[in-house]
Amino acid sequence: MILDEIVSRTKKRVENLPATFPEPEGFRHASLEAAIRSAPQKNPVIAEIKCASPSGGIIRRNVDMGMMAGVLADGGCVGISVLTEPYFFGGSGADIAKVKGAAQVPVLRKDFVVDLRQVRETRALGADAVLLIAAVLKNRLPEFVDAVYAAGLEPLVETHNADEIALALDTKAQLVGINNRDLSTMTIDRSTTRKLSEIVRKNGRLVVSESGMRSADDVRELRPYCDAFLIGSSIMADKRPDKKLEEFLCA
Repeated sequence: MILDEIVSRTKKRVENLPATFPEPEGFRHASLEAAIRSAPQKNPVIAEIKCASPSGGIIRRNVDMGMMAGVLADGGCVGISVLTEPYFFGGSGADIAKVKGAAQVPVLRKDFVVDLRQVRETRALGADAVLLIAAVLKNRLPEFVDAVYAAGLEPLVETHNADEIALALDTKAQLVGINNRDLSTMTIDRSTTRKLSEIVRKNGRLVVSESGMRSADDVRELRPYCDAFLIGSSIMADKRPDKKLEEFLCA
């Protein structure tokens, strides 16, 4: 299973991380939760800078991170997600600083967090929020959510089924992502958000629908069931990322 491969590779990648990290220079925290809650009438979109993926291969070559971040922020996204996993997604932790320096919106670090040192690393890189995947962390999720808040950051907890939703709701996390992609098969089913969102919203948490938004129709379909969208491949693969983002915002 591809998720097992990625997690195994990640564990090896983080083996030599130090226990402590220096404070990021001039760190200014921006709240992703607040950005979603205070978004104007347009659909709140977290735009993801993603160069490659296991399912799609190379999505966009030779991406200027700073320039792309500026384009997306100016286009009206509520936040920017940066994939920092290097082997399967072509990312780098250094991309966070380039994006943060170019965009005045919250920056989400998206990676496969398996070690608490990655939380401290995320703050040192200058991100405002970090993805925590319930399927990866399982019963360790509450510990990681608490560590993220303690570091002055915000967690976005990614879920895909009812059991993972229960895990997420048993933490303090205010942002719950519902991934329409099954990480065990890499297949997408947008009804996942429709089926799972109600219980999350009843508990006062925000729902972020992830994966599978290819057109304005897809956003309109899911808009009643979520509070924000995390969209990467469709924006990054388009010749005009700004226009594709506008399509989603105005759907």
